[in-house]
Amino acid sequence: MSRAPAARSGKSPGPAPEFHELIHAPVRLRICGMLRPVSEVEFSVLRDTLHLKDANLSKNLKLLAEAGLVTLRKELSPVRNDARRLTWVSLTADGRSALAGHLAALRAIAEGEPHLGSPS
Repeated sequence: MSRAPAARSGKSPGPAPEFHELIHAPVRLRICGMLRPVSEVEFSVLRDTLHLKDANLSKNLKLLAEAGLVTLRKELSPVRNDARRLTWVSLTADGRSALAGHLAALRAIAEGEPHLGSPS
């Protein structure tokens, strides 16, 4: 069964499938998935929702931040009187693009087109 190209089918083509090794790790994929629909999420919300230890979440966020896929923003807590700060996490434009391409690659693999999801 052949498929019509996206241009002929009237659908937008969407992101080009591109497998992303860094995002693909389960914890990092879950982090990116949580960040995708929102502008930012506070560190403790990510930690508690994903059932991670602080150190595990911090390590994975550091890797994503070093790759330019997420940004970390710190601010003083409005409810605490000590010097501890809240950390807010958001996907960068590059992170959103990389995640979209990675999800497209996973769809291509799931649809039996594994060559589309191959790492470059």
